[in-house]
Amino acid sequence: MNSAKMTAAKKTAGAAPFSVSVGALPASRKIYVAGEQYPDIRVPLREIELSKASGQSPVVVYDTSGPFTDPAADIDIYKGLPKLRDAWIRARGDVEEYQGREVKPEDNGVRGEARGASVEEFPNVNPRPLRAKSGKSVTQMTYARAGIITPEMEFIAIRENEGRLNPVSRKAVQDPAQAYASQDLRPYQKGNNFGKPLPDYITPEFVRTEVAAGRAIIPSNINHPESEPMIIGRNFKVKINANIGNSAVTSSVAEEVEKMVWSIRWGADTVMDLSTGRNIHTIREWIIRNSPVPIGTVPIYQALEKVGGIAEDLTYEIFRDTLVEQCEQGVDYFTIHAGVRLPFIPMTEHRKTGIVSRGGSILAKWCMSHHKENFLYTNFEDICELLKQYDVSFSLGDGLRPGSIHDANDEAQFSELKTLGELTQIAWKHDVQTMIEGPGHVPMHLIKENMDKQLELCHEAPFYTLGPLTTDIAPGYDHITSGIGAAMIGWFGTAMLCYVTPKEHLGLPDRDDVKTGVITYKIAAHAADLAKGHPSAHKRDDALSQARFDFRWQDQFNLSLDPETAKDFHDETLPAEGAKVAHFCSMCGPKFCSMKISQDVREFAAAEREKGMEEMAEKFKESGGEIYQKVTA
Repeated sequence: MNSAKMTAAKKTAGAAPFSVSVGALPASRKIYVAGEQYPDIRVPLREIELSKASGQSPVVVYDTSGPFTDPAADIDIYKGLPKLRDAWIRARGDVEEYQGREVKPEDNGVRGEARGASVEEFPNVNPRPLRAKSGKSVTQMTYARAGIITPEMEFIAIRENEGRLNPVSRKAVQDPAQAYASQDLRPYQKGNNFGKPLPDYITPEFVRTEVAAGRAIIPSNINHPESEPMIIGRNFKVKINANIGNSAVTSSVAEEVEKMVWSIRWGADTVMDLSTGRNIHTIREWIIRNSPVPIGTVPIYQALEKVGGIAEDLTYEIFRDTLVEQCEQGVDYFTIHAGVRLPFIPMTEHRKTGIVSRGGSILAKWCMSHHKENFLYTNFEDICELLKQYDVSFSLGDGLRPGSIHDANDEAQFSELKTLGELTQIAWKHDVQTMIEGPGHVPMHLIKENMDKQLELCHEAPFYTLGPLTTDIAPGYDHITSGIGAAMIGWFGTAMLCYVTPKEHLGLPDRDDVKTGVITYKIAAHAADLAKGHPSAHKRDDALSQARFDFRWQDQFNLSLDPETAKDFHDETLPAEGAKVAHFCSMCGPKFCSMKISQDVREFAAAEREKGMEEMAEKFKESGGEIYQKVTA
């Protein structure tokens, strides 16, 4: 079963059309919530309808899928998505259009002997991108520090609350410090956020204060107006990222755009385009113009393609030109490996797996070849000046992350982390939003140390981690080994988790692998939200648990993270429609279902209580019907 339909993109003359997945998820419909301070904003959420037998209202959940799950949307891949934020950006009066740089052959990897086949160009490229006016900064951090609540901030507050109103006043809480933990809650609702209670209700003001303090970022390049605002920070819902991208060996525009759409359908909050082959620029244009979520990249990959893959030939000028190119296209955050410093490279000599980061190894080779300090480190302030003109966020890369549990928490890893903390303060001086990337391969007992050190050394900037993988013995199942670590570090305070697919260490993930990775990490992120005590996390669990106890099978399927797989597994052994109302499944059968037995016990106990009450009423009447009885000696 698959609820997604493939819609053919409108085709230009002579081009082969391609399709993407559209259509609502089972029993779901897109709803839009208007703002108060900015009434024109429409915040998308997903409403899951429950059966009439439940007697319950629909369950409203966070939705990352963009217009692709709205039946009313006119999807045309060749036009791209509507420019949701364009009016907001221009209304602030601090941006200007200008003639952007021309696309060069080397932007698409055409240098010397051409590799691979060329692809169709996106037909609606904007030749006049936006940038900040002279002397201005257009970052969400700049606005937050100036006390300005932007439309993006109110949009995020509504999204994070998932349709909830304040349970006391039915209005937004004015005091962002009001704590959810202060209410009378059941143990499973309280959670443990390690000394910092989560707010009961996310207000636009709370969003602003977190961004101003650097504890959260809103990745939102002014040249990606199609994106729906979202936030990454440990005092918000844990987010997940999906990696896509072509290689020199395989993939195409159609595959990568569909991977993006497919990943956000299942819950990816951001997508990183890690393309390394030919046509990098063109594929990225197609992805950004059709993406409602922030897009991240690792610019050193494209810069390396421009010099034919020879790390020693890289220069800061080539790298900076690549940054300008991607800023103009609309990339929302850059992985910058500025912490891979020359003196740290010898620290990796005794590692079992050396330097496993592609970006880290490229820069380490450049440093050793020239015996010079990393040019990203020495030019970091210049990069800050560039990024604040477009509101591109830093994702400071962990180029010296451990690639095996043997290498976890070593001197090289933590030396780089300390440097990233120093660079964070420089970025904040320029009002550039910043998050920190983390490991990697870390056994369970060392995970919390990673989180604690990151908070201390990086001044509470958001942590963005791949996994971590908790063991090295499961190729083909590393979405599970890493999902374990992801749930733990998400609970400890990581703001965003980078997914791992079953293909990790083995090959380029396909569409099915992408879905498996996203669902695995949605589980990890949700488990972390529950453990932290996020105020709305438990409502979906409660609804599904009740549906399970009531044997409302269809509601169980629809409330799950992957309704299609849940239904398919059930129907493998009990495919008849009558089985959808049966009070058992194929595991226990009709005689041994614990929940059916529990229901029988509950009904028997209720009947006995009713019978007991009737007997006591009769005795009361027989005694004369008086409340106070005379007692004889």
